[in-house]
Amino acid sequence: MVRGVNASTPDRHAARIAETEERLIAAATRLFVRDGYAATSLTRVAAEAGVAERTVYVRFGTKADLLKRTVDVAMVGDTAPIDVASRDWAQHALTAPTLAERIAVNARGSAEMLHRAGPVLRVAMQAEGVEPVIAAAYDAGRRATIEYHRRFWVSAADDGLLPPGADVEWLTTTTGLMGSAQTYLLGQQLFGWDRGAYEQWLIATWTRLVEA
Repeated sequence: MVRGVNASTPDRHAARIAETEERLIAAATRLFVRDGYAATSLTRVAAEAGVAERTVYVRFGTKADLLKRTVDVAMVGDTAPIDVASRDWAQHALTAPTLAERIAVNARGSAEMLHRAGPVLRVAMQAEGVEPVIAAAYDAGRRATIEYHRRFWVSAADDGLLPPGADVEWLTTTTGLMGSAQTYLLGQQLFGWDRGAYEQWLIATWTRLVEA
């Protein structure tokens, strides 16, 4: 009986840690989006989450690290240690049987991700100029976006889904820019795009790029 209780202790401890992180991320997201980066402090996040201030410092260290984690979670939709490119939708976009399905899956996944993360991404853009951690994370995110799009088009070419002579590098750079957070946020600002409008724009434009 004792052995059973002891064996479950690590699981309960891990669950408590995960639950605390989720509360902190949710609280940080609310405050960052509502009040901006400068006005949000770790003390306020702790109070909003209902945890001791020391807990926030032990878990995240700095406000920049907390914002980085908040963005990461917003992008993928949960706290699981699985990056965007390894998510089911992203893998489906690399392996679907037709190019039209691959484009549709990629557009839907990208639109959902950026719609979900958009508000906190705007905060990260505010912080990028003053926080090296955020600047480095944003740069890494941009490069990861380009690399994923390269994988997308290389995979399509290898599977015989692109027309003869298709310029994979041009498709990569063009769609990588289209799929960036900055492009999505600019579309919202200038044209009032919602998630669906951005998704349809990606589908239509990617399809035309291939046919060009």
